[in-house]
Formats: sequence, C-alpha cells, structure tokens
Amino acid sequence: MDPSMATDVEELEKKRGEANTKADAYRAKRDTLNSEVRALMDRRATLIRDMRDKSDAAWAKRNERDRLNDAVREAKKNREEWNQKVSHLTEQLHERRKTHDVKKGNVSLWRLLKDLEFKHMTSSLSKEAEERLIGEMQRIQREIKSQEEKFRKDPEVLVLTKELDEAKVLAEKHHQEVEQSAASAQKNHEEMGHLYEEVDKLRRELDELQGKITTVKTASDEEHQHHIAAIEEVRDIEKLLFAAKRKAAGEAGTEEAPKEDDLFARIKKGGKISTEDLLALQKG
Repeated sequence: MDPSMATDVEELEKKRGEANTKADAYRAKRDTLNSEVRALMDRRATLIRDMRDKSDAAWAKRNERDRLNDAVREAKKNREEWNQKVSHLTEQLHERRKTHDVKKGNVSLWRLLKDLEFKHMTSSLSKEAEERLIGEMQRIQREIKSQEEKFRKDPEVLVLTKELDEAKVLAEKHHQEVEQSAASAQKNHEEMGHLYEEVDKLRRELDELQGKITTVKTASDEEHQHHIAAIEEVRDIEKLLFAAKRKAAGEAGTEEAPKEDDLFARIKKGGKISTEDLLALQKG
C-alpha cells in the first residue's frame, strides 16, 4: 500500500472518531436538555392543576359569600319588621299603662315617690318629719304595687305583653342571623381573596416556567441540529474513507459507496454508529 494512501486512511479514521465524539456530545447535551424540558413540563402540569383547583375553590367561596350576603339582607329585613313590631307593642303597653296610672292631682304617683325619695336623701328633717315622710313613701309604694298588680292582670295587657315578648325573641333571632351570616360572608370573602392571590402567584410562576421551557426547548433543538450536522459530517467522512480504502487496495475509485439511507436515517434520530455499522459500510 502506498504510504501516502495509508496516511489518508488514518487521517480520515481520526476525523471520523472526532466527528463521532462530537456527535455523541451533542446528543448527550440534547438528551439532558430534553430531560429538563420534560421535568419542567411536569411541573407546569402540576401548576396548572393547582391553579385550576384553587380557582374552583375561590369560585365556590364567592358563591357562598353571595348566598350569605343574600341571607344577611333577608335577615335584616325580618329584623327591621320585628323591631318595628316591638316598638309598636311597647307603645301600646305604654299607652295602656297611662290608663292604670294612679295620680294624686295631676302628678303621677311614680313621680311623687321619686320626689319624696329625693327629699328624704337631701333634706335635714326632724325625727317626726322623717317618720311622716317615710310613712307617706310607703303608702305610695303600696298604692303603686296594687296598681301594678291590677295592670299586669289586665287581659289586654297580658296579650300585649305576650306578643311583645315573642316579638323581642324573633327580633333578636333575626339579629343573630344578621351577625352570623355577615361574619360567615366576610370569612368567605377573605378566603376567596387569599385563594385568588395564590392563583395569581401560580399564574406568574407558570408564565416564568413557560419562558424557561421555551428557552430550554430552543437549546435542545439547537443541540439536535448540531448532532444532525455532526452525523452528516460522519457520513461524508465515511464516504471518503470508503473511497480511500478501495483506492489503497487498488480497486476502482469511481465505484459508488454502499447505500446508507436506512443507517443514516436511524443516525439522524439519535442513534450511535457502532463498529458493526462501520464494517457494513466498509464492506458495501
């Protein structure tokens, strides 16, 4: 064999090895980047699921808040209705009491009693005067007690008192409904707000993640293109090496190299050139 031909073969084999090494490096980098893309996409799927779950939860809190606000309005309406009834019944009892109120002249006994009590506390009286004052106060108290008993036994007063007590209970019941529903509505509103804040946070994270996916995917595509180019380079070197070996063996240099379509189609998809593949190429 011509020494120069042998040198050509050795040089081509060296270049083929370098090209294969380079193709392997591009493929490894591409595969690493693809793994990173898959991990990022898994994270994206998790974020989308979490965002959807929190958004659904926030919507449920909003619906519950609105329902409770409707309940507050209804309870306020009922409370106002029963408060008005309480006021009306109280006024009726007050007017009824006036008809039972015992007076001395034009002065109510209640008023007269208070005046006597004030005089007793603020005046300096002799023993006899104080005893007369106390006696008068006790007499008035007895009259008031007697009149109060008559007032309470009045059938109309009994009915009004019962209705008033019932109205107060219902007014208080609706008042409690207002407070409880309003507190629950506020709680749902706050929880809804927190959930929407979390959704916004997840959306920002998702946007950032999507940008990273695009960047890594672009880098992966670039490495894949470099890998394909390196494989094409190996192919070209294989053709030259095939021709050089035939020439060194004294065979016709114009004869075409073996068909490689299937092999290189596999190589372009990321396959590695094995020793058996090279031998097959060399054998044609």
